[in-house]
Amino acid sequence: MKKSLIALAVLAAAGSASAQSSVTLFGVVDATLAFGRGSVSNKTQLTNSGYNSSRLGFRGVEDLGGGMSASFWLEAGLANDDGQGAGTNANNQATGAGAAVAGRQGLTFNRRSTVSLSGGWGEMRLGRDFSPQFWNLTVFDPFGTNGVGTTQTLNSIITGVTAVRASNSIGYFLPANIGGFYGQAQYYLGENNSGAATSSDGKGYGIRVGYAAGPLNVAGAFSRTKYAAGNVHQNNIGGQYDFGVAKLQAHLSRDKNGAVTGKGWLIGGLFPIGAGEIRAAYSRYRTDAVVTEPTAKKFALGYVHNLSKRTALYTTYARVSNSGGSASFLNGAGGAANTSSTGYDFGIRHAF
Repeated sequence: MKKSLIALAVLAAAGSASAQSSVTLFGVVDATLAFGRGSVSNKTQLTNSGYNSSRLGFRGVEDLGGGMSASFWLEAGLANDDGQGAGTNANNQATGAGAAVAGRQGLTFNRRSTVSLSGGWGEMRLGRDFSPQFWNLTVFDPFGTNGVGTTQTLNSIITGVTAVRASNSIGYFLPANIGGFYGQAQYYLGENNSGAATSSDGKGYGIRVGYAAGPLNVAGAFSRTKYAAGNVHQNNIGGQYDFGVAKLQAHLSRDKNGAVTGKGWLIGGLFPIGAGEIRAAYSRYRTDAVVTEPTAKKFALGYVHNLSKRTALYTTYARVSNSGGSASFLNGAGGAANTSSTGYDFGIRHAF
């Protein structure tokens, strides 16, 4: 992704060396023509983020000397098909004054809004960020949890608000270059007043550790978020191996929301071909919410053709089969439980 750097004149005016600081403007605009077919109704729409999530962001860094640096990252999701912004969640809860999903008429920095301090000891990061428990689902998904091909271990997940991101978080990241090992820990707050049964709602933590060296990359994560109605646990492990002619990926997940347990897995791969790449995955997610154990199984196949380093055309086909009372449908289609649904994506992605 080509990045535009803008020198910070403010620091120069304050007597600091402007060359030591920079701000980067970056983004993705991804338009998708999406078709969904179900047993009850079909849907055709121009939507977004079929390959990469559409976004607009700003990030900056200041060299503090002695190996230390300070940085910020503000990243807003956007719906370029209609010009609206994306919603966010203020307190990691589905209800309450701070849980209102806002921003559909304007940009919110819902994807990430953090400030960091880094050094040889690692990075301390504060603000809204991806949760550690999400990373294995997206990194080890050939479709990167975007578009109709998104792994069913995320589409059917039962863990709620903190499945992908957490607000009010304090995170720590291990330093780079420690023999291939990497990891992060995150603690997040629900910010409720004390004295009520729900005072701990939205409070939780996540930890992820991994190892990446040569063609191998493996990682595991576990987390817990507190709610008076029942705590939420999200745990997974994933990995990939790059054979050169193909990159194989897989992950396993085991989640819990109160008394309900969900289990899932994915296996898939990325296969480079000329200026493009074939993507394929099979994923499954099952819960014990009822005795019939609702289960969704998805097969997805796609192709990405790179016109340049920043611009790509793509297409994806996916089909999900439901059983045991499951009712998962693709691209807005409608259907009855225990039936199947088919989806298609055709799109263009431009990054800057």
